[in-house]
Amino acid sequence: MKSHIMPRPDFLDRRTFLRLGAAASLIGLGGCSTTRMAQPFVRETAPRFPVAEGGVSGFENDLSYYAAMYAARPEEKFPLPAIPFERIDPVYFRHLVTNPTGERPGTIVVDTANHFLYLTHENGKAMRYGVGLGRAGFEWADRGVIQYKRAWPRWKPPDEMVDRRPELEPYSIANGGMDPGLTNPLGARALYIFQNGKDTLYRIHGSPEWWTIGKSVSSGCVRMFNQDVIDLYERVTNGTPILVTSLGPTTPDLLG
Repeated sequence: MKSHIMPRPDFLDRRTFLRLGAAASLIGLGGCSTTRMAQPFVRETAPRFPVAEGGVSGFENDLSYYAAMYAARPEEKFPLPAIPFERIDPVYFRHLVTNPTGERPGTIVVDTANHFLYLTHENGKAMRYGVGLGRAGFEWADRGVIQYKRAWPRWKPPDEMVDRRPELEPYSIANGGMDPGLTNPLGARALYIFQNGKDTLYRIHGSPEWWTIGKSVSSGCVRMFNQDVIDLYERVTNGTPILVTSLGPTTPDLLG
């Protein structure tokens, strides 16, 4: 008897990939600044895809898994559009990998060399997310803690940023910041990094600019896909330790 389970492809042609992802809508957000658009998906960047966490083989292993992972979130306070995952290098998709950090379970590690964020788990595993990072001269690297976290936060650019960009004055700390919403630079969730009881002014946060994940384009903070920062937000608590560092050059395997 023939099996009805779709075999796992080792290589996926671009036409098939785009067809499976056709339902993913593009983000068109007024007022968002961008520096470059995402590169087209190239088959060679994705020779295979990981099995879902806790899954087996079969349909969990095809692209519908990622379509669901980055689907629209209409239940949110500000309904999120789907992320066009077919336009993103799949190495930056969220998935479970072998922990390369050496940190104890329950630690967030931001790997600035490779644009990854790890949340370490038991049994030598970690959940890995793609992130966007600050341009040269804006980075922060050290140990700290997640002092608190906020859903749909207000954005209050620090006074130093307002001094550099006077057009941000209406959103200054003195003026109460920017209202939450789809165009807010902090996105759907924000985790606030403190060190020795003081605010570092750096955050892990969502971003509507999905094309910046895996790149260094923002002004110093750690940005994630909105769908990924919601996932991270639900996994961590206040007081979670965080290490921002460089793990050095690596060739990440999608299967971890």
